[in-house]
Amino acid sequence: MVADVRITNTGSLLELQRRLRAAGHENLRASMQRRIRRAAEPLKDDLQDAIRSLAITSQGRRTRPGGPSPTTRPLRATIAEAIRISVRVAGNPGARVWVDKGRLPPDLRKMPAAINTGRIRHPVFGNRRRWAQQNAAPLWWDNTVRAHRGRMEREVARVLDDVRRRLE
Repeated sequence: MVADVRITNTGSLLELQRRLRAAGHENLRASMQRRIRRAAEPLKDDLQDAIRSLAITSQGRRTRPGGPSPTTRPLRATIAEAIRISVRVAGNPGARVWVDKGRLPPDLRKMPAAINTGRIRHPVFGNRRRWAQQNAAPLWWDNTVRAHRGRMEREVARVLDDVRRRLE
């Protein structure tokens, strides 16, 4: 799984950052940051939609009705809410879209990567002697990122060109 997505053109961003700082254009820097974030937001929204609508099926037979879930939190919605965007124009500049594991419960921190493989193995209602396997369409993260990557790179390049022109 691609742990996070970074759209960077570090050389260009670092050079622009130095020029912006030297020129003292805080509003231009804020505008650049806002436009880069805007370029990354459709990816974040699509990643959230992809995980929320992902079908997870179980395999095997079910001989008796299941009981209530031991947890009240919805898995896919919890993961969707943990997807974040971060944009920096100083230090290590660029845009980053990632699953913030700090916003996930401790027992779900590895779940986005597990779901991305397409195979989820877990104990049955917490009983570590009985395990179940569930399946999902693999590569929900990777395929969504791949679909957006070209558009995001073009948008960031356009933002950088606009800022460069305004500085000249």
